[in-house]
Amino acid sequence: SLMVDVTGQTRKEKVILPSYLRGEKPNTIPNKKIEDPVAGKVSISSLATRQDLSSFHLIPPRVTFGVLKEGCTYTTTVIMKNVGVNFSRFRVKQPPPYTGLRVMYTPGPVAGLQVELEIEILAMVIGGKDTDGLEEVSHDIEILTETETLLLPVKANIL
Repeated sequence: SLMVDVTGQTRKEKVILPSYLRGEKPNTIPNKKIEDPVAGKVSISSLATRQDLSSFHLIPPRVTFGVLKEGCTYTTTVIMKNVGVNFSRFRVKQPPPYTGLRVMYTPGPVAGLQVELEIEILAMVIGGKDTDGLEEVSHDIEILTETETLLLPVKANIL
């Protein structure tokens, strides 16, 4: 129960569920759905009421690299999980070169599984202004799927 904690005592504050359990999809832009005659329609009663037959979740939903040393390359892994019923394809719109970001992945369909996206950043200072030795890099990586565009916010501070 959400009313008591693990020791059986009544909770003092309300439990905040993660967005994916609440059915919310932050950082997404829905695409205009084009009817796919090849995919067909699912008419199983338990799935008929479900809206997202092909949907993805990003784990973690945002990437924060923290403070990075200039001139070094850092990587992290983001899991893109297919939580829908149908297999879906996706592609990543690579960030502009001035951000220092690059996304490495294996293209192809994701059928009920997950795929790993390697986010790589080359820590480089672009601006000529004096910012006390710290420059912030912030960019939303666009992941284009068949039904929506996912936005993966990436932030880093370069020393």
